[in-house]
Amino acid sequence: MTQATVIFVDDDADIRRVMAQTLALEDMPAECVGDGASALAMITPDYEGVVLCDYNMPGMDGLEVLARVRAIDDAIPLIILTGQGDISTAVSAMQKGAYDFIEKPFDHDELLELLRHALEKRHLALENRRLKAQLKHLAKPGPRLLGDSPTMQRVIATIDPLLETSANILLKGETGAGKDAIARYIHENSPRRQQNYVAINCGAVPENLIESELFGHEAGAFTGAERRRIGKFEHAHGGTLFLDEVESMPLSLQVKILRVLEERRLERLGSNTPVEVDVRVIAATKADLKQLSDSGEFRADLYYRLNVVQVDIPALRERKEDIPMLFHHFALIAAARYDRESVPLNAAQAARLMQYDWPGNVRELRNLAERYVLLGVLAFEESGVTMPPADHDQVTLADMVDAFERSAIISALNANRGSIKDTMAQLKVARKTLYDKMKKHGLNKEAFRD
Repeated sequence: MTQATVIFVDDDADIRRVMAQTLALEDMPAECVGDGASALAMITPDYEGVVLCDYNMPGMDGLEVLARVRAIDDAIPLIILTGQGDISTAVSAMQKGAYDFIEKPFDHDELLELLRHALEKRHLALENRRLKAQLKHLAKPGPRLLGDSPTMQRVIATIDPLLETSANILLKGETGAGKDAIARYIHENSPRRQQNYVAINCGAVPENLIESELFGHEAGAFTGAERRRIGKFEHAHGGTLFLDEVESMPLSLQVKILRVLEERRLERLGSNTPVEVDVRVIAATKADLKQLSDSGEFRADLYYRLNVVQVDIPALRERKEDIPMLFHHFALIAAARYDRESVPLNAAQAARLMQYDWPGNVRELRNLAERYVLLGVLAFEESGVTMPPADHDQVTLADMVDAFERSAIISALNANRGSIKDTMAQLKVARKTLYDKMKKHGLNKEAFRD
């Protein structure tokens, strides 16, 4: 897929050369090609730019290119270049869905303005499409994965193809990053959703009890076992078993877990009768299980059995763009629970949330949102987040957009260690645009270098 914002199609090499120079001077990355087939090879439904195409070309003319582009995505703007006075061609192109037309010889300023409007329309179309997809995603029943940051979108893109399968998944992330929420999301959007989702924290159960917790026991199996007890594996039959903090599981138990996963059956403590189980296992860890297995602290065979697919869950500080949305979401839930009103944060307060590092991750943010609903801005006094006063009358939409824009640029510069090229690619903006916005917000790339 091309990174160009303009694909220019013309069989005249001299015109292509002039157009390439013109667009380069305007910070509009362009691909200039001599025929329609070359242009079509670069276009996908996700193409973020526009097409500028000459009408009179040998082989595939401009109207045929238009039809082919619209078959890929009818929201991609295509501008037709026509010969002087060829009004019938222009009218035909507009009737068939062209964004606009311009006559040769054309005024460069007029063409550039037309391209800018077309690009704006394309960006709006893609943004609307993305929002509709997100609304559809949020409309699903059960737990939701909130986040529009690149890191969270990668998580969702990794998980979505696995939802219809029964593959075991290993979630790796810091404490409080949301591993349980993601495990619940996977279960609730899988064919196993009608069966039980069973969670156990392997680090919270005493070693002498965890085997009984997982496999169950018969009456009299040990002192205090007065009646039969069904274990977590058996209770999750047909559904999903979530093993949190799996790195803390005793080595003696790991071999038994492995046997159950391989044979799909277990024996309760005190019984010799096998019980068939059909369970999808989602394990979670904050440690590097591969490193632990290499050092003999975790069984390598169990590691590979659990790690059919590993999903790395980003810490909240790595997805700061999501913080205002998450805070608002948690505040609305808390307001409904406590029958309170949730007063939105102003732009300065939202920006301050995004500047904090959140060592407790999403869990800390959710806790703060609850306290905010109960206590208002006093809730922030106990946390590491120092908040400016809430003066809603002075806050405009422009203020909120500026605060978000500055935080997004800071986040991208941090992630890319001050590299302008990489930051441009991440934010999908032209170099001049990025520099202008950095100047506006008082940002210097040198401050973000190691």
